[in-house]
Amino acid sequence: MNSDRFMWVVIFGLASGIGLILFSAERGEIAGLATADLAHLVGYGALALVIGAGVAAAFAGRLADALRALILWVVIGGGLAIGYTYRYELHAAAYRVLAEIAPGYAVPLAHDAGPAVEVARSRDGDFNIRVEINDSRIPMLIDTGASSVVLTPDDARAVGLPMEFLRYDIPIDTANGRGKAASVVLDKVAIAGSIVERRVPALIAAEGMLKHSLLGMSFLSRLDSFEIRGEKLVMRAKPEDTQ
Repeated sequence: MNSDRFMWVVIFGLASGIGLILFSAERGEIAGLATADLAHLVGYGALALVIGAGVAAAFAGRLADALRALILWVVIGGGLAIGYTYRYELHAAAYRVLAEIAPGYAVPLAHDAGPAVEVARSRDGDFNIRVEINDSRIPMLIDTGASSVVLTPDDARAVGLPMEFLRYDIPIDTANGRGKAASVVLDKVAIAGSIVERRVPALIAAEGMLKHSLLGMSFLSRLDSFEIRGEKLVMRAKPEDTQ
């Protein structure tokens, strides 16, 4: 019985809408609406009427269920609206949480003068970071005491450097003592996709000289600034380095 009633409501609504369109075609407009605008309004109204009738028929005699469903959809819609409104803040918060649970993950920061990133100190007290070199990502230790970027042989191979042509003729001092390194130039060194430097001088240590690759001053000196704030290291690129 209820389904028949809803069907007649839909039919009456559609018939009324068609009548208004025909009347508008003769008069030119109704209530300031042209025929085309009125046709769109009737179309959307008909769609809403069909959906409303379907919902009413589905929940006929179950007012409590209908109210619960309405509240659920209002909450979902409100949550989506809030999430979209604060999407940038939520994105930044997610980055920060990830940086805390996965040290070495660089968090992009909003900085008017140029790109900036933040890195959380790891449990061993150092600042570790994943760096993109020649389109390959490797873990590195930020070392302000190192005059150059220094790669281990394994990391150098990982980023595609031609190891067979290297000459280990540059003396270096490491935690494992004095050794030799080979000079190279890295086409690209990037952090979090926002700080990007090209043609960065670097060294490749001989086998067994280093446990971890070092992000040293040949890269850091190109930045606008880098500073330690408590347990965080903040690096800012120069404005002209934005790419």
